[in-house]
Amino acid sequence: MNFNLPVKHSICWPRRRLLAADAVAGLSVAFILLPEAVAYAAIAHLTIQSAITAALVGLMCYAWLGGSHFAIVAPTSSAAALLAAVVLSLHPVDGNAAAALGVALVILTGVGLLVFAKAKLGRLSAFVSRPVLHGFSFALAVTIITKQLPIILGIKVHASDPFHIIVELFNHATEWAIWSTVIGCSALVLLWVLKRWPAVPSAFVVLVLGICLSNSMNLANFNVAIVGPLQIKTLGLSLPQLPLEKWVQLAELACGLLVIIVAESWGSIRSLSLIHGNVVEPNRELFALGTANLVSGLLQGMPVGAGFSVSSANEEAGARSKLAGVIAALVLLLMVVFGQGWIGLIPEPIVAAAVINALSHALSPKSLLYLWRMDRDQYLALAAIVAVLVFGVLHGMLIAIGLSLAAAIRSFSQPVVRELAALEHSRDYVDRENHPDALPQANLLILRPEEPLFFASVEGILAEVQQRLKSRNDVQILIVSLEQSANLDSTAAECLIELADELKHQNKVLFLARVKDPIRQLLLKLAGDKFQGKLYWSVDDAVVGAQKNVPLIPFNAVRHHSAHGPFS
Repeated sequence: MNFNLPVKHSICWPRRRLLAADAVAGLSVAFILLPEAVAYAAIAHLTIQSAITAALVGLMCYAWLGGSHFAIVAPTSSAAALLAAVVLSLHPVDGNAAAALGVALVILTGVGLLVFAKAKLGRLSAFVSRPVLHGFSFALAVTIITKQLPIILGIKVHASDPFHIIVELFNHATEWAIWSTVIGCSALVLLWVLKRWPAVPSAFVVLVLGICLSNSMNLANFNVAIVGPLQIKTLGLSLPQLPLEKWVQLAELACGLLVIIVAESWGSIRSLSLIHGNVVEPNRELFALGTANLVSGLLQGMPVGAGFSVSSANEEAGARSKLAGVIAALVLLLMVVFGQGWIGLIPEPIVAAAVINALSHALSPKSLLYLWRMDRDQYLALAAIVAVLVFGVLHGMLIAIGLSLAAAIRSFSQPVVRELAALEHSRDYVDRENHPDALPQANLLILRPEEPLFFASVEGILAEVQQRLKSRNDVQILIVSLEQSANLDSTAAECLIELADELKHQNKVLFLARVKDPIRQLLLKLAGDKFQGKLYWSVDDAVVGAQKNVPLIPFNAVRHHSAHGPFS
């Protein structure tokens, strides 16, 4: 009996330590999320309740369905800015109409994410390249921060783009509200100073100081605006009443918000998981994000995603499980329920300062300078920056996604095909360009496409194959290694069948090497007479098979290998 006590104690103690670590992390995250909710609601032109509702839904849904121990799903600056841009582009007649359009957009985004998860398109974010995402984030931060400057300075501007906002601010310098400017700038300085102590929830501290200042004096007498009363409404699941054409229009625009949420969230989730050696499944993450956005929209909340800054803060605060997110949701709920009167006293210049502080990390040129040092994709990132600054957030985002797709299409439209040859006294087949000592064989050409064969690449690759054939008049057998292709779509399969037919008319034979089972089954089903006995597991098998099937073809090196060797 005595021996069980230490064992029980040793089991319970780690659990208590893990719970304590998650509690500390959850408390830290809640202190970050409250000021962010106030700030991002201002960016999206929605109520604070919309942001807080979204944060609570995102935290609980992800804790239930997500896979990462550290991801915090809540409103993000990019999603808030994009939501505002989409809604404003539809010219709503009043605030209620704008709110209805925003809610519908969030619902459609959630539905879209669930559809993509069901279709197992979790790798969707790969089509938004990191350079484009870095450029978009940088320009978005510049745009949002610039729009906070009139709030700090206490004046109204009519311009919407960063350049004209700056010009208008300087033209009306004499109208700056001195006390609003002092409070906003003081908040920025304090936030900058508190960054030296990462454990201190700097934005929360500044908000509390702002509430105390607002409570002790009437800031309206000094031309300093405050957030105003926070009215908590009863939540209920509902759909906005919009005509069908509006839903269709929003469905088109929701694609951009969906892609940005996926790209931003997957980048955060994957990077934190890699640090700790955890494995996350992208389609599961899509499903969790889709559910969170759908429920948030049905409860009149904002779009949500896994922002890198707050997720990193959760990890750095010592979170050990998804329980940290649940604790953060409970603490945030308690702060809102018992402190709603205090939240309404927050000075708006301090909210603007909190927005600037939250986005200041995105202004770091480190990632952009890294591209210049690499001399890779720097102009792609620069084009994304210019697109957002010149054409606005919505159209800039669409252009940025278009740039990513254009870069991918360009890559597939410039096929790379390598010629392989055998290393002497081995069964290894290597790239001749990098291994000049590799020995080619007469009447035999071995080629390896460096990209998978599918509808966007196959015609360009096979055109390059034909060019290589024309440059070798002695070739009677062509071996194509398909090691980069896991499967074939209908276009790729048809093109391979056409290539086999064309070679047959030229009295040449096509063999395929490194053929995986799905490809083997498909080709034998579609054209068994053309590919029976000509599909091999390895390049060496294909060479030996070619010698056996076409014994009259002279080779400059006689090979004595089994046709069942390992992959080359």
